[in-house]
Amino acid sequence: MSNAHDFQLAPSLARLIEKERGGYHIRQGYFPDRPDQDIYVQVEGEAGRLVLVTNHPTGRVEEATNISRAQAEALLELTAGRVEYLSISLNIGLQTVTLRRFLKPGPLDLITVTAEPSKPTHMFQPLAWFGPEITGDSAYQARYIALAGLPSAQEIEITDAALNGLLDTLSSHLEVFQSQEAAPQLVASSNSAETQFGEDEQDQDALVIRDSIIRDLARSLNLPPS
Repeated sequence: MSNAHDFQLAPSLARLIEKERGGYHIRQGYFPDRPDQDIYVQVEGEAGRLVLVTNHPTGRVEEATNISRAQAEALLELTAGRVEYLSISLNIGLQTVTLRRFLKPGPLDLITVTAEPSKPTHMFQPLAWFGPEITGDSAYQARYIALAGLPSAQEIEITDAALNGLLDTLSSHLEVFQSQEAAPQLVASSNSAETQFGEDEQDQDALVIRDSIIRDLARSLNLPPS
């Protein structure tokens, strides 16, 4: 059984994550449905892939072949339906969360988290800033969206708990990044004035980034900034 869980995400929260982490632009084209297997082509940057998805008793298995971007672009034109989205990764503890911000055929924000294999699926607890769970709903799969269009939109309420939870997650990631960057400096010269100055600059950068995130969210929600 898969340990992956899928959720919708409020667009305003998705924009904050994109601003913090950037993302990779991905285009996928899907060929018509077949009973035993699916085929799609993907373009990411200068790389192309042709992917065969086969149904097995234990689940779906993907086999990918690298192809040139020119070949992938030509195959995209032959597909029955296409999607474009930004793929953004975010580390939460030992888990990697992937946000997909669909651009075509229309806007939709989905987030996927893979629980630790050692933990039972029913033990998974979604974070406060996740939207409704859509795990197992084929209408939210990229292939279905490419061939049939976007599912019916759901209005997602942004609560204080959701906002604070996401800000805590982004701040935790920033603190981890800073500690990783600061470690070599401490080894080289733990007591030097230059090291202290560099740490002060990093602390100020952290405050600037956090303030910018809060202001952006306030503007997106039409709230007065704190």
